[in-house]
Amino acid sequence: MSSHGPVKEHSHKEIMIILSGLMTGMLLAALDQTIVSTALKSIVEDFNGLNHYTWVVTAYLLTSTASTPLYGKISDIYGRRIVFQFAIVTFLIGSFLAGASQNMAQLIGTRAIQGLGAGGLMALTFVIIGDIVPPRERGRYQGYFGAVWGLSSVAGPLLGGFFSDHATILGVTGWRWIFYI
Repeated sequence: MSSHGPVKEHSHKEIMIILSGLMTGMLLAALDQTIVSTALKSIVEDFNGLNHYTWVVTAYLLTSTASTPLYGKISDIYGRRIVFQFAIVTFLIGSFLAGASQNMAQLIGTRAIQGLGAGGLMALTFVIIGDIVPPRERGRYQGYFGAVWGLSSVAGPLLGGFFSDHATILGVTGWRWIFYI
């Protein structure tokens, strides 16, 4: 993929390999929009942060929404692959730091970092599909992403509730795992 659109025709197998990577990134970003909702009660109790709990979700949504158009333009300049990789790394760093947060302010800040990465994952997924798939086939491939959104809408709250109430893995208990998965 170049910064100026499609370079070559891709085989169905190549498209499916690229698509699986894009769908994984999209799943992570979409899941993090919903997984926190059922864990907020535990987070608020741990940090005594009732006054600021809405910012845990809002910081993520604001930064992901604000960064989405920027990623499109930046990927036109620097190339899709490197900018998508930057978005993944930013998202993963934000996720790790969110799980390691020691207070509500840190959690809100790291959720904002996570949102910056998520904005790129969501925007560039569709840009890359537009680059590698001919226009008449895009609907079929973009339908897969609708399924990812549907899955994350159902799985996010379920996983958030499970991890916040029951999970103890590698000595880490509770809601922190929602950011590590």
